[in-house]
Amino acid sequence: MAFGLVTLAWHDYNDWHPPLFIVYAAAAALIFGGAAIQFHRTAKTGAAVLGAVYLVFALRCVPGIVHAPWTYISWGNFFEQFSLVTGAAIAYARLSSTWSRETLNRIGRILLGLCTISFTLEQAFYLQATADLVPKWLPPSPTFWAVATTVLFALAAVALLTNRMVLLAARLLTLMLMLFGLLVWVPPLLSDPRSHSNWSETVETFAIAGSSWILADLLGEYQRK
Repeated sequence: MAFGLVTLAWHDYNDWHPPLFIVYAAAAALIFGGAAIQFHRTAKTGAAVLGAVYLVFALRCVPGIVHAPWTYISWGNFFEQFSLVTGAAIAYARLSSTWSRETLNRIGRILLGLCTISFTLEQAFYLQATADLVPKWLPPSPTFWAVATTVLFALAAVALLTNRMVLLAARLLTLMLMLFGLLVWVPPLLSDPRSHSNWSETVETFAIAGSSWILADLLGEYQRK
């Protein structure tokens, strides 16, 4: 819902300035999907709408990848959006009886694992830019946390893809992403609430954390059963 409101307020989605009819349609779909997914009777429809919208936004990154395949920023943007597709797809599949729980478990962790590999590479390739985002008051140093979180992303990706300690990895990945939102993006948002990038980065970080949380819940239910 927050994505939809930000898109509506700035007529923009992640530095993409589409025609107004696309802006209004995308914003309406995001707000509707975000509201519908909160209620059991409409959650499946909401998940389908959100998955479709995020898939369109992910595919929008493909021309940039084709144009400059050796520049990682377009790959990173694609997998950030695709992680949101993964969360919506897991939520949709959980509410339908099409997939067995074992199959959904496997597909969910592999897809999010691939996205987490991308998060690792993106931080590694842009390590100084990552360090610049770390709050200066956080000891021991911004560079330490940039390197440490890159390593933690890599460990989470390995755990998800190899199905080793996967529930712990998903939960810790969710926690780390939530801390990114709280420590990295909320302070700039509070200091400059008129910045579109502060809003979009904050909302996207928490949305990706939500996808990881959805997977963690799925894995937790699977282990209990």
